[in-house]
Amino acid sequence: MGRTPCCDKSGLKKGPWTPEEDQKLIDYIQKHGHGSWRTLPKNAGN
Repeated sequence: MGRTPCCDKSGLKKGPWTPEEDQKLIDYIQKHGHGSWRTLPKNAGN
């Protein structure tokens, strides 16, 4: 018995964020606030 995974890891890209991804996150956070860090990249479009 274990925890349910927090997200779908298929197609997961590991490594540093690109400047374009950084800007998407900055724009999203400025508009909507950070909320949940686990759902932030998905909601911001990354």
